[in-house]
Amino acid sequence: MSYLKNNDIEAMIIDLDNTIAPWDSDQVAEPDRQWLDALQSAGIRIMIVSNNKEKRVEQFAAGLGLPYIFSAAKPFKRSFLKAVELLGAQRQRTVVVGDQIFTDVLGGNSLGLHTVLVEPMASKEFAGTKVLRAMERFVLKKITMTEGFDDE
Repeated sequence: MSYLKNNDIEAMIIDLDNTIAPWDSDQVAEPDRQWLDALQSAGIRIMIVSNNKEKRVEQFAAGLGLPYIFSAAKPFKRSFLKAVELLGAQRQRTVVVGDQIFTDVLGGNSLGLHTVLVEPMASKEFAGTKVLRAMERFVLKKITMTEGFDDE
């Protein structure tokens, strides 16, 4: 919560699969539900933005009382822009939370949104995501290897 307060965050775009629920689950765990409730109680407006199909996304969104965008085609900007607009937020006061660099983080960063990369909730996931995970591991390894080095 301190990151959100320190950056004057007013809105959150959150991924669904492996961010607030495991890819093969039909439920949000109670601690995650409580976290989302606490965010809303703190005045943070939240929207689920997912590349998944409407039926799956709607099921979670309805259960959480959240608006949503399905078949979002992340990392393309269109759905992120739509979410910011529907949330009535400013880009510099919006954060994207997700478990994938090449969809959630890349898409949010392309618009200057704050981004938070979380660990995937489960190892089971869509086959296409597994390919991206291999590339993510490579990128994260490179980032970790270069941290702490000066350009001078």
